[in-house]
Amino acid sequence: MTSHQGYAARLNSFKIDTNHYWRGLNRKPNTLDLVKRAASVKGLNAVDLNFPDHLEGFTESELIDGLAQSGVRLNGYAMRYYTDPGFKLGAFTNPDAQVRRNAIDITKRGLDSLAKSGGNLMTLWMGQDGFDYSFQIDYARAWDDTIAAMDEVARHNPAIDISIEYKPNEPRSFSLMPDVATTLLALKEINRPNTGVTLDFAHVLYADEMPAHAAALVARHSRLLGIHLNDGYGKRDDGLIAGSVHPIQTIELLYVLDQCGYNGVIYFDTFPDTAGLDPVAECTTNIAAVEAMQAVVARLKGHAGLAAAIAQQDSPKSQAIVQAALFNRPLPA
Repeated sequence: MTSHQGYAARLNSFKIDTNHYWRGLNRKPNTLDLVKRAASVKGLNAVDLNFPDHLEGFTESELIDGLAQSGVRLNGYAMRYYTDPGFKLGAFTNPDAQVRRNAIDITKRGLDSLAKSGGNLMTLWMGQDGFDYSFQIDYARAWDDTIAAMDEVARHNPAIDISIEYKPNEPRSFSLMPDVATTLLALKEINRPNTGVTLDFAHVLYADEMPAHAAALVARHSRLLGIHLNDGYGKRDDGLIAGSVHPIQTIELLYVLDQCGYNGVIYFDTFPDTAGLDPVAECTTNIAAVEAMQAVVARLKGHAGLAAAIAQQDSPKSQAIVQAALFNRPLPA
């Protein structure tokens, strides 16, 4: 197996049950409080920080020192525009040129902060860039504005990778970049070597895509810069425990990631806070699930019978081999 560089988790998941967990704390838990709680998960060794939210009240050096003291490292930043009501009609697609400029400038400040922190991965989830009604936006203009903005952002610091995390909708009814094909079209137009894609498993499912297929397309046409593992029922962004609904599709994704040579962090974008789950226990289960599925991939890797079955599209044979590996039975020839 290709060895990825570690596990990270959604930091805001660890805000749950603050009154009980931080009993006696005479202030609101801050970013480093959340980091320390996340770091108590065995095997979790990286975190992503939302910009500007998680930088509030801290300098970059204070945060990096705090991460080191907790035994985790910075994986990267994720831009967050939704906390500013001015971006409700869009950040890069906003009809107001000054608002678009503000969105670009805050993204550049995020890149500068990330550089000070020693990181090199910025994830852009443009959830507010889309539309809700027919005759609401000029599609060509919105596309041109977004490509121009992302090109400017990518040029700001070529040493930092800019990764687009696509999602079909939410909060807008339709996202400007809702799927892997549209995202790859945008990246082709941007045409910058420091750009790529972050695949979120639940987003891919409800874009009606097969995760392994999306990963193969990204690896062929761009760069696979991030993997957000979770699960769901394909109707919305459920954020469930990895492999809990689609274990075989997750195993196939991990199998293809190995073929692609992906060696980045596996980030758990899950929502234990939705149902009041213990976030430490939930994250521990995520890691155990992926480790178990990685072991299945290791059994499948290099199996001549599986390769032959896939080459012939012999689904009964390929499924028999995969299920034997999954349930720890002897593998068919």
